Amino acid sequence: VLYEDNYLLIVDKAAGIIVHPTHGHYTGTLANGIVHYWRERGENVRFRPVHRLDQETSGVLCVAKNPFVHQQISAQMIAGRTKKDYLALVHGRVELERGSVEAPVGRDSHDPHLRTIVEVEAGGSPALTHYEVVRRFGADATLVRLRLATGRTHQIRVHMRHIGHPLVGDKLYAPEFVDSPLQLERQALHAARLAFEHPGTGEWREFVAPLPEDMAELIQRLEMGQAGKAGQDGQGRQD
Repeated sequence: VLYEDNYLLIVDKAAGIIVHPTHGHYTGTLANGIVHYWRERGENVRFRPVHRLDQETSGVLCVAKNPFVHQQISAQMIAGRTKKDYLALVHGRVELERGSVEAPVGRDSHDPHLRTIVEVEAGGSPALTHYEVVRRFGADATLVRLRLATGRTHQIRVHMRHIGHPLVGDKLYAPEFVDSPLQLERQALHAARLAFEHPGTGEWREFVAPLPEDMAELIQRLEMGQAGKAGQDGQGRQD
């Protein structure tokens, strides 16, 4: 729990946890855990996530405690007044310091579990992702900060693959890197910050989740690798 009051609950979701029960996953979800947590405290509150995170994505997630709060924050998201920042490790060297990917996202015609770039006329939904480079690790990987202007399923994963930099550890959208030494048990994507106007107080609030251990350890390995390369070539320079 990152924050809680009478209006909402903000949690730092661990990777590997499904947000809401679905077919085949009826227990062990974030919803199950939060409802149990509330009941132990004598609160009879329905689980109302304002947004979703993929099972393998970690980070900040907001749960409303009543329909009014859910509607108010949802309206802010639809109007683009909330701020959602993600951190991701992607394959390769992202050359531009910052940029935007604007490409419609829709279901893959060959696999309903996948999303791909689909023209709006063919059923795709408009999607816009902004990114900026946080740190480059030579030609191997780049740590980027991303901000969603829209919220399509798998949007970040599809957009980064679209520009040639799929997420490290992404088994669905980066199968060509399955034998890469840069691997995690899940895609290297973390919802780092969520900010919005609190529906109860009217105050602008920001909630931050620290980088999870698995991504932090991979970054450390990348840093050590860059230090080794710098020492070998005698330049002592890290990007």
